[in-house]
Amino acid sequence: MPKKNILDNKSLEFLENYLNNASPTGYEWTGQKLWMDYLTPYVDEFITDTYGTAVGVINPKAKYKVVIEGHADEISWYVNYIADNGLIYVIRNGGSDHQIAPSKIVNIHTKSGIVKGVFGWPAIHTRDKAKEEAPKPENITIDVGAKNKEEVEKMGVHVGCVITYPDTFHILNKDKFVCRAIDNRIGGFMIAQVARLLHENKKTLPFGLYITNSVQEEIGLRGAEMIAERIKPNVAIVTDVTHDTTTPMIDKKKEGHLELGLGPVVAYAPAVQQKLRDLITETAESNKIPFQRSACSRATGTDTDAFAYSGMGVASALISLPLRYMHTTVEMVHRDDVENVIKLIYESLLNIKENDSFSYFEN
Repeated sequence: MPKKNILDNKSLEFLENYLNNASPTGYEWTGQKLWMDYLTPYVDEFITDTYGTAVGVINPKAKYKVVIEGHADEISWYVNYIADNGLIYVIRNGGSDHQIAPSKIVNIHTKSGIVKGVFGWPAIHTRDKAKEEAPKPENITIDVGAKNKEEVEKMGVHVGCVITYPDTFHILNKDKFVCRAIDNRIGGFMIAQVARLLHENKKTLPFGLYITNSVQEEIGLRGAEMIAERIKPNVAIVTDVTHDTTTPMIDKKKEGHLELGLGPVVAYAPAVQQKLRDLITETAESNKIPFQRSACSRATGTDTDAFAYSGMGVASALISLPLRYMHTTVEMVHRDDVENVIKLIYESLLNIKENDSFSYFEN
């Protein structure tokens, strides 16, 4: 295991700044710049692409290529329609949850800066309980304090402006990290820590390592699809979040039993290459890293699928971080799980041999 502290003060300061920065799908570049600035001392060079995926590379001349990957984007909204009375109707940019929107403060991103607004909702006194409507994309609106459409437009707000929540990072009860957009900038954070630990522990890898922070996962794994074609890796270890299923209204018979504080979650799915997955679980066992298992029907729903089925096929695996309240502004993870995901990726890399094909047809 790494001798250095996994989460030191510098890394936690980076995590807070990185999570607090808005990086909605399609607009990830400011977050990517923060990430690249932090990663610079630990890599040899960077690759970036047209849509904003960023890759820090160690040993760029090596022919055998291993990817460790997270995704950089957060869910958000778009301005879709501005009514004559100045209220703004929205559509999703990713899987934004309409039920949490009422009473939330929002940031509307314009060319001249942030315009503040609120998702309003009728007072409880005015609602007919017998006919009460639930929040849905068609009836939630943003109020920016304008009396009409013209005032809204003078603020620089127009159809297509992206909208994010301003909720910031904090720690609950010493070891629970809470913020919006932990899904999945925590992944970018964790793979950056792997690179940092390799550097600080002076580890030399027999392959090229591509620390990849992909864009546009929340709308269909698009960034991973593009960068997989560019890198053409031999191996990909992806990290994302998964559901803690111990909170109310989640059916464990459907979702399985996964819990904060019990360790990383290793996925079992057709897209997960079995020999690579076995290397990861054996690494966890030999290093006494606690872990959990999860079965995925058909697809994993993560960038693992994009890497696995790219080109002629890439040996891919998924190590997930248990998370409560996904796609809300109070996403929650356990510090110990964050550290153990980092440890598991780090130690797994040290067990990958140069030119290992992970073929089922070789002894």
